[in-house]
Amino acid sequence: MSITAAMVKELREKSGAGMMDCKTALTENGGDMEAAVDWLRTKGLAKAAKKAGRVAAEGLVGVAAEGTKAAVIELNSETDFVARNEGFQELVGKVATVAVGTDGSVDAVTAANLDGKSVADSITDAIATIGENMTLRRTAILSVGDGVVSTYVHGAVADGLGKIGVLVALESSGDKDKLNALGRQIAMHVAATSPLALNTEELDPEVVEREKSVFSEQARESGKPENIIEKMVEGRLRKFYEEVTLVKQAFVINPDHTVEQAVEALAKDLGTEVKLSGFVRFALGEGIEKEEQDFAAEVAAASGQ
Repeated sequence: MSITAAMVKELREKSGAGMMDCKTALTENGGDMEAAVDWLRTKGLAKAAKKAGRVAAEGLVGVAAEGTKAAVIELNSETDFVARNEGFQELVGKVATVAVGTDGSVDAVTAANLDGKSVADSITDAIATIGENMTLRRTAILSVGDGVVSTYVHGAVADGLGKIGVLVALESSGDKDKLNALGRQIAMHVAATSPLALNTEELDPEVVEREKSVFSEQARESGKPENIIEKMVEGRLRKFYEEVTLVKQAFVINPDHTVEQAVEALAKDLGTEVKLSGFVRFALGEGIEKEEQDFAAEVAAASGQ
């Protein structure tokens, strides 16, 4: 029987096994899907499928850089214990390195070659070996034509691996060591302050409108006339921008200056233009709803209480 790509895809979805393993299983069993699943199970290759429904909210964030380009990825596991596993750490580091050579999308990274197989298959193999569900949740890259992309990892457990990963892009023809030194400081700042956007232009318009609406209602409660209310809202919006946009935030390294002013100071020192063109911040597990287990309730239910 001819084994089609659709059959291999279906078996992969059923078993969680690698592409070549699925093709072999179908070939060995004459295209019989259920027999192929059982064949994979007997070989221990379908083990990953049993883990697929479990929430993976732990793991590691990894960063890697090459030349004027850098990548950050988040690979999740079910427990922090696995994040301390050397094999898992090695996998995260390799995936981050591979990501630098892609367009930065999850699809591109999962399809990329890692030691002779796809990243997706490498993760599936790790699931089968380690015994926990794992998910490549998100990936991103930053690049510059001339300048640096600096990286920083907070809570590092190994080189380039930790709980928070940050990339910062500085465009300039100036001294790369000085650029990278400031870039790393700004990355540390981003890790600490978690700005919503680079500048006011990049803020989500819905977020701005929501804040503006709240400020307007607060101001109206004061009973002031509309022209005064408008000025009050403008003032509160300026304060909001200073709190949530990177360039307007007080620089944690030197709170007397904003991040924007720190970049301007470096530009003056280098004698050439320096542009802070972007940043990416990944914090492990942010936005994932973790399953909460009430063990007391489970024990009570089991005992019939």
